[in-house]
Amino acid sequence: MTTLTRAWLTRSFQPFTFKNEYDTKLAFAECKGLGLYVHIPFCRQLCSFCPYCKELYNAKVCDEYIDHLIQEIHIVGSQLTEKKHVTSLYFGGGTPALAAGRIGEIVSAIQEHFIITEGIGLELHPDNVNGETLTILRSAGVSKISIGIQSFGDKYLSILGRKNFNLAQISAALKKVPFETVSMDFIFALPGQTFEDLKADIETAFSIGANHIAIYPFIDFTLTNSTIKPMGKQEKRKQLDDITLYCQTIGYVRDSIWTFSNTPSAKYSSMTRDNFLGFGCSATTLLHDQFKINTFSVTEYQKRIDNNTLPTSLTLHFTKCQRMIYYLFWTAYSTKVNSQEFEDFFGVPLKKIYGFELWIAKKLGFVIEERGTYRMTLKGAFYYHYYENYYTLAYIDKMWGIMRHEAFPREIIM
Repeated sequence: MTTLTRAWLTRSFQPFTFKNEYDTKLAFAECKGLGLYVHIPFCRQLCSFCPYCKELYNAKVCDEYIDHLIQEIHIVGSQLTEKKHVTSLYFGGGTPALAAGRIGEIVSAIQEHFIITEGIGLELHPDNVNGETLTILRSAGVSKISIGIQSFGDKYLSILGRKNFNLAQISAALKKVPFETVSMDFIFALPGQTFEDLKADIETAFSIGANHIAIYPFIDFTLTNSTIKPMGKQEKRKQLDDITLYCQTIGYVRDSIWTFSNTPSAKYSSMTRDNFLGFGCSATTLLHDQFKINTFSVTEYQKRIDNNTLPTSLTLHFTKCQRMIYYLFWTAYSTKVNSQEFEDFFGVPLKKIYGFELWIAKKLGFVIEERGTYRMTLKGAFYYHYYENYYTLAYIDKMWGIMRHEAFPREIIM
């Protein structure tokens, strides 16, 4: 399915070919809408369902890693003589809050080379949400936080292999230390899960201090050790539709396929950027004509940095249509695509390239067009989710599965 779709939309049978090559410099000077991402891979517990690059937390190892991370930031940032304006900075992992005491140091290194215009976001485990940690993060300049709740229900936490947490502590800490955005992450489509369970999670989140929620579907990655059985397509669609309709009825703002807020100003998304630079092991970099991914190995990552060399493991050089599809796929995550923004980025009208596909999408009821902006319908949002699930398993699952075992694969063809 993904292969045929890719061939049709990229107007070529040429696959996505990631090669073991890297540049000594990154061509980001002229990139507009540039975001930044920093990966800190350490966790106190390795959740079986989580596919991301992660390692068990060790304070000494984490400190050594951050020393190298800061060095990488300077290697890349010093390529420009003037500071570059960027939209945002997001810290992911792993559990970056475990390194709360050094986040300010990382931010300072970034600010030597970049001017952040839309704030700094950081992910936390519920156990990290206490007054002391939040105060440290706020002082470091963090303005948005995302808390990986997954579920408030004991049954579903047990399915995910996680323990319960202190709601009173979380609520008190969020009242004590304010943030521009407080997002809470949840997983839907778990075995036996009902809409009432999800509704209770949503209501609890907003009652204890969230102003933004992200509800992601459970994805059965083959690279994880999870034994959770995924929910069927029709059940999953009904849950997504029920969640969406409930949130819209309450008056919450939908700002992406799976995210809702109770105020338009509350946003949290590290993915919807035209271009971005990634720092740290497994971090990715997206530029106008190429996509790069750093090695997943902390040890090999540090060796590259010690040699003053970029830790790139694989590089994809896009054809123009490949880059267009990548742009549209992730832009559509926000549930809309603006044709003028597409033309500004690529220098060609959206309808000239994909007019037929957009016509079909409208006929099938996937999108509606409003003054040059294509907005997903409820039906369109589900099928985007459905295709995204295929994409994740066909591309990301395969790549990450290989890279978890090979620091620098020779080549990966998708």
